[in-house]
Amino acid sequence: MSASSCLRSEDQFLCSICLDVFTDPVSTPCGHNFCKNCINEHWNSNDQYLCPMCKEVFYTRPKLHINTFISEMVSQFRQEAQQKASSSSSEQQAAKPGEVPCDVCTGTKLKALKTCLVCLTSYCETHLEPHLTASRLKRHQLMDPVENLEDRMCMKHDKPLELFCKTDQTCVCTLCSVLDHKTHEFVPLKEEYEGKKAELGKTETEIQRMVQKRRLKIQEIKHSVDLSKEAADREKAKSVQVFTALNESVERSLNELIETIEEKQRTTEKQAVDFIKELEQEISELKKRSSEVEKLSHSEDHLHLLQNFPSLKAAPPTKDWTEVSVRPSYEGSVVRAVAQLEETLSKQMKKLFEAELKRVQQYAVDVTLDPDTAYPKLILSKDGKQVNYGDVKKKNLPDNPKRFTRYCNVLGKQSLSSGRFYFEVQVKEKTGWDLGVVRESINRKGHIILSPQYGFWTICLRNRNEYRAHNEPPVRLTLKSQPQKVGVFVDYEEGLVSFYDVDAAALIYSFTGCSFIEKLYPLFSPCNNNGGKSSAPLIICPVNQTA
Repeated sequence: MSASSCLRSEDQFLCSICLDVFTDPVSTPCGHNFCKNCINEHWNSNDQYLCPMCKEVFYTRPKLHINTFISEMVSQFRQEAQQKASSSSSEQQAAKPGEVPCDVCTGTKLKALKTCLVCLTSYCETHLEPHLTASRLKRHQLMDPVENLEDRMCMKHDKPLELFCKTDQTCVCTLCSVLDHKTHEFVPLKEEYEGKKAELGKTETEIQRMVQKRRLKIQEIKHSVDLSKEAADREKAKSVQVFTALNESVERSLNELIETIEEKQRTTEKQAVDFIKELEQEISELKKRSSEVEKLSHSEDHLHLLQNFPSLKAAPPTKDWTEVSVRPSYEGSVVRAVAQLEETLSKQMKKLFEAELKRVQQYAVDVTLDPDTAYPKLILSKDGKQVNYGDVKKKNLPDNPKRFTRYCNVLGKQSLSSGRFYFEVQVKEKTGWDLGVVRESINRKGHIILSPQYGFWTICLRNRNEYRAHNEPPVRLTLKSQPQKVGVFVDYEEGLVSFYDVDAAALIYSFTGCSFIEKLYPLFSPCNNNGGKSSAPLIICPVNQTA
């Protein structure tokens, strides 16, 4: 068998003192081999001459000779290892930027495959082999290659960081555990690693859940955009249809007005022509009579003049033109046409508001009154649908922070923090009331300022026919009729609060461009009884969608 085939592993050629391949191998009398320099230094530093392997004691310092057989075997091993390293190096790739290089390679640094936490060294495939074959090195802990190995050493004791201090939540070395942290709780790094890894797994699961939730939100937003586009397209089509009809109506009214004026002008012109023709006919008759009279006045025949005088003494019969005139009047034509157009537009507007009211009624909610918020003089029905003002303040009411204590208001139980919201309230036979929505944090105990700045989006009736919107500044409302039932609509995202006269299908008022950041609650105030003139309750009505 050739010598090369006997080279099974590197540990056959390792010095037990330096743990490296033999350099100038020598044999002791007991048959063990060491590097010449290693065994000499070992004996120089000890009082006895003993074998480091078997502990045999030599009473005199043995003479050491180079073991030529081992030396040749080591030389052959080195050559083969060098050839193998050279071959492996040609196959392996040099470490790229960002990759951990081998700490042993000279010249071109190859990519490290593993890092030894005992040696604190990173090895390429070739230089890693002793850790995979040598029995002593196999016990070393290997891990995926890492840089900055000094970060894994205790800066104070220059020992590997092998423990985790649960008290201080930091990595420490074995000396730290008995010196600086001796009363603390410790676990091996691996144990803490497993625990933290499990926590990271939970964190990753939670992150993935959050990611999925946000992906769903993205889909929801995209779907909302699609729905918005569809709604916008429908609204544009409806707008084009409505305004085209209005434009056609205006053009038709204008054409009819112009036609009426032109027809009147044609009638006037024809009448004038007829009058002129009749006048010219009379002028012709008068001229003829004038000629006959002049001729008769010059006659010398007494009998002839007397016989014809009776028929010629008077002018021929003619029409009395004193009151006759041609003065056509166009005044009021435009006004009447505009009035008619306005009536047409009003009918069209009514249709639009009916459609709008029908749309918002789709978002009807079942609102009930919250007794915990009611002013002490307010009387609520058992079903929570009616409220009116009582003359006597209730006693022994719990001191609820939600209750109004100065103004006769009550809120609905239902709140809105997104989407759309609609409800209807009967207000007939009232001389005063307030309706709308408010944010959750409004002042309920002291002085209240009714405006959006302070969280109120409301309208009111005062003195039977004075309607106002509590905006900044307040807006006086002019209504064609007194509402008997008021609809309240809120679009949270749009920042819109609208009020409708349900029976007339007309818009009363809208707050636009609102910024809602809290829950909104319906607000109801029946006001005081006004001497019995306003004792009727406010009634939350079921919503019946308009036909």
